[in-house]
Amino acid sequence: VLGGGTGFVGRALTQLLQSRGHEVTHVSRHGGKDRISWEELSHSGLPPCDAVVNLAGENVLNPFRRWGDAFCREVISSRVETTKTLAKAIADAEQPPRAWVLVTGVGYYRPSPTAEYTEDSPGGDFDFFSRLVSSWEAAALIPGSPTRGVVVRSGVVLGRGGGAVSQMLWPFRLGLGGPLGSGLQPFPWIHIRDLAGIVCHALESECVQGILNGVSPSSPATSNGTFAQELAAALGRPALLPVPTWAVQAVFGAERAIMLLEGQRVVPKHTLQSGYHFIFPDLSGALKDIVA
Repeated sequence: VLGGGTGFVGRALTQLLQSRGHEVTHVSRHGGKDRISWEELSHSGLPPCDAVVNLAGENVLNPFRRWGDAFCREVISSRVETTKTLAKAIADAEQPPRAWVLVTGVGYYRPSPTAEYTEDSPGGDFDFFSRLVSSWEAAALIPGSPTRGVVVRSGVVLGRGGGAVSQMLWPFRLGLGGPLGSGLQPFPWIHIRDLAGIVCHALESECVQGILNGVSPSSPATSNGTFAQELAAALGRPALLPVPTWAVQAVFGAERAIMLLEGQRVVPKHTLQSGYHFIFPDLSGALKDIVA
């Protein structure tokens, strides 16, 4: 059972799970074939299943939405309330599923040009986004449940047809791309096939539990400037025009712009220890795959 299965990551995960012989039921706003609505889930409980995943969440970086109280409330409830609904359904199920996977974000860790974070590092209590991840992950906890719980903290998801790259492609194709702000800030990233792969690995591996960082192994060495150069190189274009800090703040608002102008060096220590093998460990390979 997959919450948020119709989004960018949800579509990739659904495809991967089906290719591996799993049946997938989406939880979405409206019921239908192979799907149930959130309302149905609240009233009738969880359909019989082996595992539950939640990917639901309003796109924080939607440039068409102004950052204000109403949008903040939507961002929070689309994550925390859906997670609470699924956790309650798991807790109430007569036959609880074997695994429960929640995908959150590396915004849990404090942005820093130098600190490196593993899954054991503290965080979660210094700004809107870190507190959001804390309450989101807390909503997933089911005390005393036999269901194995995994949280994947995802970096910036790179893939074809959505995510961060889709918003950047046009300026870069036109030769108008470049680093954001100073370009020195860390850029924690992951290819969409690896994020879907990590979730699938977490579902299928009985021994995996707790926190996994969903970032590529070379992501700690990637700055925003490096990313801009690699994306431009993959497109055969220059990346000469830095986007000034004020312009990023003008489009997204100061609070949201932090997500783009500051970053975290995040290491997928437990992810690698759990036996997951990355398909796209390095950035140039990931970007070539996406823009090819």
